[in-house]
Amino acid sequence: MSLIDPRAIIDPTAVLADNVEVGPWSIIGAGVEIGEGTVVGPHVVLKGPTRIGKHNRIYQFSSVGEDTPDLKYKGEETRLVIGDHNVIREGVTIHRGTIQDRAETTLGDHNLIMA
Repeated sequence: MSLIDPRAIIDPTAVLADNVEVGPWSIIGAGVEIGEGTVVGPHVVLKGPTRIGKHNRIYQFSSVGEDTPDLKYKGEETRLVIGDHNVIREGVTIHRGTIQDRAETTLGDHNLIMA
């Protein structure tokens, strides 16, 4: 059973698997998919297209899936794919890729990402 704080904002097109937790004041945007058992802390922003695998933990004030700040980016369709069992600590920013770089940012499994 998922545990979604009533103060979280979740786009109706976002897909959340079973046993996902979303903390207060987090925003989950359109095109976001979250795998089973993932915990999204408070004040996290997730933007799509982003796919997050199973059993990840994303700590407060992280920004995941935002447009890349790369000057080559002109609004093309790009995506972010995060694997399973990752820990994304507080304040981390992970952008989507650019079309020149396969249009995808990929983060594998079992990583610790810190700011």
